[in-house]
Amino acid sequence: MSTAVLIVDDDPVQRRLTEAAVRRFGFEARVAETGMDGLALLRSEGADVVLLDMVMPGLDGLGVLAEMRRTGLDTPVIVQTSNGSIDAVVNAMRAGAVDFVVKPAGAERLQVSIKNALRVDHLEEEVRRMRRRASGVLTFKDLASRSPDMERVIRLAERAAKSTIPVLIEGESGVGKEVLARAIQGSGDRKGKPFVIVNCGAIPENLVESTLFGHEKGAFTGATEKHAGKFVEASGGTLFLDEIGELPLDAQVKLLRALQEGEVDPVGGKRPVRVDIRLISATNRSLLDLVKQGKFREDLFYRLNVFPMTLPPLRARREDVAELARSFCARFAAEEGKRVRGISQEAMALLTRYPWPGNVRQLENALFRAVVLADGDELTVAEFPQIAAQVEGFDVRIPALPSQPALPAYVPEPVRELVRVEVRDPHALSLVTEETGEIKTMDVLEADIIRFALQFYRGRMSEVSRRLGIGRSTLYRKLKDLGLEGDEKAEDAA
Repeated sequence: MSTAVLIVDDDPVQRRLTEAAVRRFGFEARVAETGMDGLALLRSEGADVVLLDMVMPGLDGLGVLAEMRRTGLDTPVIVQTSNGSIDAVVNAMRAGAVDFVVKPAGAERLQVSIKNALRVDHLEEEVRRMRRRASGVLTFKDLASRSPDMERVIRLAERAAKSTIPVLIEGESGVGKEVLARAIQGSGDRKGKPFVIVNCGAIPENLVESTLFGHEKGAFTGATEKHAGKFVEASGGTLFLDEIGELPLDAQVKLLRALQEGEVDPVGGKRPVRVDIRLISATNRSLLDLVKQGKFREDLFYRLNVFPMTLPPLRARREDVAELARSFCARFAAEEGKRVRGISQEAMALLTRYPWPGNVRQLENALFRAVVLADGDELTVAEFPQIAAQVEGFDVRIPALPSQPALPAYVPEPVRELVRVEVRDPHALSLVTEETGEIKTMDVLEADIIRFALQFYRGRMSEVSRRLGIGRSTLYRKLKDLGLEGDEKAEDAA
């Protein structure tokens, strides 16, 4: 589902012009004629950004902002008005607006403002989500999904959160089983309490008992101090046993007793220790198949499999890819200090079409790499070369540099001196010299750059002009002067 922009304006002409512009930007446009209608639409259907007129009959722009703040609606708002005074700007910003444009706003100015508002909103939401996760109060609102399969899982998890029933989460590696477990804890009576994670597949077999149940000082060689164990650490909160299917058979017996009796026996301890835990288990393998193979105890399986739920893979909920990608992009841009405002439409189409065998974890890592590689303020297909190579219709070719400097037969002395001192990029030399070895003129270089940009950005004139740092009118004039006007029209027609 595309980004939704709500336009609230009493002027029908301005409303239609803004709606047309928003649709050209690739966003979904929703319109309202009054402040009250805008609030009602925002509550019922929601929106990602609000374009709000300041001067309207009845409830004006400032009134809408005040009501949004009172009711907890935190959708970013861009105010529009024909009055561009300093007082108007100050009042709008104090009321909670994220940006301010004066009518009639140019298309590029409006587009930049919307993208900035989206970026700020995603970053703020990601910061809030990370804080809730760290404090153990992550909720199901943080798992908002547009996928029917995922929504069914969330509804099941909401019911499980109201009790202390043991939960078993099944799903492929990387689908977000831990995040769902945190949401179950954060939505129940144990929110804010300890959430202890145990990766059962990462514990050495001889240390499983000590890790889970603890040990006394001197209980075995190397036990130089007392260790409480994960069960005791999680007492009062939630114990999350990840990859439970990897637990050795002898450890499964002790785990079953701990769950049945509600107490653990530390290695070398004289008496058992009472624990009060909420148990959530997770596995990327079928426990029932492991039971049939004799690799998992049947009695423990029935103890864990009280409230099972299966998380769908990311390829089965492609509706969530865009929101997840924007969230990761905002977080990594902030962490890396990169000025990345968002993801281009073409890149988002690529991400949506890719099957993501590694699920959410793979998507997260792909966005991390893309943000680190990004030179511009928007992620494009060029930042996802490995993914583009696997999706039909998306092909990123990175020209390989020759291993040896390919010099022409004749090289002028100044150029030869430059090459003799240092050639950082031998391929660059062929870009700036003629076949004769002479340096190209500025006009020829400019024509080459424009031709390459037209091919690289597939004739998208706005992208070409932005990347070259010139206005579109200037670009069209240069195309005409260079005799490339026909090629550009052909690209636009395509």
